[in-house]
Amino acid sequence: MRNLAFLAVLAACPVAVLLIGNTRAQEVSVEAQTEAQVQQEHREWVQQVMKAISAIKPGMTRNDLTPLFTEDGGLQTRQDGRYVYAQCDYIKVDVTFSPVDDGMSLNPDDKIVKVSPPYLEGRAYD
Repeated sequence: MRNLAFLAVLAACPVAVLLIGNTRAQEVSVEAQTEAQVQQEHREWVQQVMKAISAIKPGMTRNDLTPLFTEDGGLQTRQDGRYVYAQCDYIKVDVTFSPVDDGMSLNPDDKIVKVSPPYLEGRAYD
């Protein structure tokens, strides 16, 4: 009787190994699909960010930046500013402005002269 039980366990082992192996293969397949989907979503988000940033052009005003960007911390001047993308603190652009008046404070109507390509950098703090 013991031998019969032992043989039954031995016979079941390969089936269990196959089932466990198949389940793990399915998990790996699902993980790979999920990973691929996440990567695709990231690529699409970056593409949208690049499109939004490329819409900022010379001739626009400082005020036109505010829907997409906030001023970065650290030293800034009226003519040259560093801006952080509102949805991600690591994405920045450098912007050169032409002041519209002789005042010293930032004017929302200052004209954009140049916008750098976007780059990645940690947030600057005052």
